[in-house]
Amino acid sequence: MSKRLKLDKLKLLSNSLIDKKKQKTTTTSNENKNENEVVSKFFVAEILEPKKKTTLQKPIKIKYDEDIVDDDDDDDKTTDNKWEPNNWKETYELIKEMRKNNTAPVDEMGCDKCSEKDASPEIYRYQCLLALMLSSQTKDQVTHAAMERLKNHGCKPDIIVSTPDDDLGKLIYPVGFWKRKVQYIKKTSEILIRDYQSDIPSTIEDLCKLPGVGPKMGHICMQIAWNKTSGIGVDTHVHRICNRLAWLKNETKTPEDTRKQLESWLPKKLWSEINHLLVGFGQEICLPRGPKCKECLNNKICPFPRANK
Repeated sequence: MSKRLKLDKLKLLSNSLIDKKKQKTTTTSNENKNENEVVSKFFVAEILEPKKKTTLQKPIKIKYDEDIVDDDDDDDKTTDNKWEPNNWKETYELIKEMRKNNTAPVDEMGCDKCSEKDASPEIYRYQCLLALMLSSQTKDQVTHAAMERLKNHGCKPDIIVSTPDDDLGKLIYPVGFWKRKVQYIKKTSEILIRDYQSDIPSTIEDLCKLPGVGPKMGHICMQIAWNKTSGIGVDTHVHRICNRLAWLKNETKTPEDTRKQLESWLPKKLWSEINHLLVGFGQEICLPRGPKCKECLNNKICPFPRANK
């Protein structure tokens, strides 16, 4: 082999080694680069695995003594959206102050004062009902006098049923609508004998089914005869005074509408006393005509005097 040929082979071999070295260097560099770009398998697992939702535990509230509220106080609480009249508590207390001496006719001759105290429970309740039936559109003095005559005659269901209408009319005259009330009393007494063993119904619903008995009489009868509070008895006095005091969200035209609005905000613990309280107040101070506003302790906060100056 010629010398020149040997030199050419050596040159080719040298170039080949150089190329391999460069290729190796490039490969190593790429591997290092790839290694730097690969994410740890642990991080990959963390990324691929769906995260579990964590639910925050509600904090536990420890109830201390001052947090405990008596159920009896619920009636005194009013919710934010519950309407109530301005200054009603102050007005109510001042009316109680004016009524503290119990000098109104209702205090001595109201329907709760008309029954025989020593009568049997059934007869006592019957006489409470009759007194209420006679009291409609009638002053307490007139109702009380009529009940005294009935008791002297014999105020029991069987005796009333057997009494001629003319005689019964003379006994109850001059109560308002006395002729109509004779019929109501007779029919009611017959129903009580037939359906209630001469007693009176013990629910407001059944009381209001009796001839001549409406919600006002029924609720008051439940209170004085059964000692149960089923609602507020609203008569002309309560109806008039509640409108004058602006104790109603909207002015009312009937006692029944007044009852519904009054019951919507007045605490239930006051339902049993408000009729007696306002009736006496209406008989002495807040009269139907010529109310004695100058003598009333509420004359500075009651809207009625200002509206009628």
